[in-house]
Amino acid sequence: MASSRSRTVSAAIPEQLGFAGMPERLFVCTPSKLGAYTDCPRRYRYSYVDRPTPQKGPPWAHNSLGASVHTALKNWYATAPDRRDPSIVPALLRATWVSEGYRDSDQQRAVYHRALGWLETYVTGLDPADEPLGVERVVAAKTSVLAFNGRADRIDARVDDDGRPEAVIVDYKTGRSELDADDARGSQALALYAYAAARVFRRPCVRVELHHLPTGTVAAHEHTPESLDRHVGRAEETARDILAAEKAVTAGGDPDEAFPAQPGTLCGWCDFRRVCPAGSAMPAKEPWTAVDRPD
Repeated sequence: MASSRSRTVSAAIPEQLGFAGMPERLFVCTPSKLGAYTDCPRRYRYSYVDRPTPQKGPPWAHNSLGASVHTALKNWYATAPDRRDPSIVPALLRATWVSEGYRDSDQQRAVYHRALGWLETYVTGLDPADEPLGVERVVAAKTSVLAFNGRADRIDARVDDDGRPEAVIVDYKTGRSELDADDARGSQALALYAYAAARVFRRPCVRVELHHLPTGTVAAHEHTPESLDRHVGRAEETARDILAAEKAVTAGGDPDEAFPAQPGTLCGWCDFRRVCPAGSAMPAKEPWTAVDRPD
């Protein structure tokens, strides 16, 4: 007989009734959903399968910082072009500032002024008249396995070296570490955005960029159709693994075996560390650790 834990998990997985010969249901996903399983199947289970969702830990300051900066840049493009000037950045950031997760008011104040400096420098390099194809734009695409959707920070309308229109994926980053072309090349999320954007906007989309605001650097990669297909193929393999795990639980299997933990350094940053036996054995990170740096 399945345990009560198994029954709780199974109840959260919709069972599709069908007929012989019907195609398998598409796996509906976002980059974060795929990434959760790749990082740790147990974290995926806690996030997307278990109902009710296990209690999360406290909010993270670095997530608050990232959300504040991203929303400020979204609102920059929502402002009329003739008002897009660095002088409006303080008001944009104040209006979007998220205060959760910081150690104290002194740290929060220092991080706010740091972020303000990043934004003022960054928007100085933007063309106020430029109108992207999309800002915080949802793009979607289907394959034989996936029904993918994701929200890209920005999708630029540019022209390639031959003067032909193209779309470019731009992703803002606010972490401590500078990024390089390998980070852009290896990002499955950016590749999936590019794959979907090409279909949504009906123009080539092979260039992806990581804009690291703390250093003012841009890490870029030019994909090929083949490299995008490889990223899509890996996403499909992840989806198949998830569907197989969900089916195993629905059939009465042990959810801990179907969604095993992968303990490691990422456990210290996991929202579910406190409820995960494997994760709780790993060193914890304080909510403000990632933004704690000298000014």
